[in-house]
Amino acid sequence: MFFEPPPAQEDTTHTPEPGLPAWAAPPADEMGAVMLSGLVLARSPNVTVHLPTIRAFGDGCLLNVDLYTRPHTLSPEDYQSLFLSVIQNLMAKVGGGRLPDTLLRFGVRFADGTKATTIGSHLSRRQLQQEPPPPGPRLSWLLGGVAMRSGDQDTGVMPLGLWLWPSPPPEPFELAVEWPAGGIALSIAELDGAAIASAARRSAPSWPDPT
Repeated sequence: MFFEPPPAQEDTTHTPEPGLPAWAAPPADEMGAVMLSGLVLARSPNVTVHLPTIRAFGDGCLLNVDLYTRPHTLSPEDYQSLFLSVIQNLMAKVGGGRLPDTLLRFGVRFADGTKATTIGSHLSRRQLQQEPPPPGPRLSWLLGGVAMRSGDQDTGVMPLGLWLWPSPPPEPFELAVEWPAGGIALSIAELDGAAIASAARRSAPSWPDPT
């Protein structure tokens, strides 16, 4: 025999890690109901922040943001630094003093003044599993990767997910974005909490009940 099987190895049973808590990410056993939004949250010569859809779940909603970037008048080096700063500053710890201009930040504010922002919301998987449930609301980053687009190869599109937990109140609330390095001043749009609550009632389970 030319190709021989390797020697038998000792059986090492893998103990599955606990999943992420409900406040950190959308549920795997629920598909959510998609709402069309189409809102342009903010725009500058180099950046457009677009909210094409919202996916509503029973206990939270996923705000699907597309971040469009282009060099325009920036040098290749400055444009690359701007694009990469999204991830670099997302992972960085921010504390004390002034927020860095390169930090892309989002936030929500409800009618009673309660706020939640993405600042300081990044935690490792281990930290998420060990942290006690926050009082809420909480707005968490969920990175989706770089989307493919035809046309100008210098234009980048980065899908970003914002998990808002728990579900917002069934009334209008604000979604804010700010990114000084990208030329985005504080910009605020209004979202319809009642429409999100209505969509959540249409959310179906990922698998039908076997019973």
